[in-house]
Amino acid sequence: MSLNNLSEISKILLAAKAESKLTFEQIASRMDRSEVFVAAIFYGQAKPSEEDLKKLGLVLGGHVASALMKPVTGMGEGYFPSRGDLWSSPPKDPMLYRLYEIMVVYGYPLKHVINEKFGDGIISAVDFHAEVEREQDPKGDRVKITLNGKFLPHAKF
Repeated sequence: MSLNNLSEISKILLAAKAESKLTFEQIASRMDRSEVFVAAIFYGQAKPSEEDLKKLGLVLGGHVASALMKPVTGMGEGYFPSRGDLWSSPPKDPMLYRLYEIMVVYGYPLKHVINEKFGDGIISAVDFHAEVEREQDPKGDRVKITLNGKFLPHAKF
């Protein structure tokens, strides 16, 4: 993904974040949200509440606050994310490719284990949250990603 694929409001948010030198974790703590959800807002993959928009404007400044509320290009009441539009398959970015590779290699094994534990169904990406943690390890720090979604059994009809 290049910055050219992003919406204008995403470019404004990411530029303001860079200027502020704040991390997603720092912004999220000021918004009472998770850092992954806040990052999803910045990339146009999540719909912020009115309260989120106010807090984001306070954190990043007045010019961002006014841009967020613009009727057509902002993220106000009439905004609905077009989720997944930034993705290409397979992804070209090395970090995204590794996540993709994890699903290619472990997707079916994970699916089978989940089905054994929960039955026939899927994991919700709507009733969902994710966390990223850094774990210290003498052989090199490790990335711990927690994906937490509600299990939705397939309906029988």
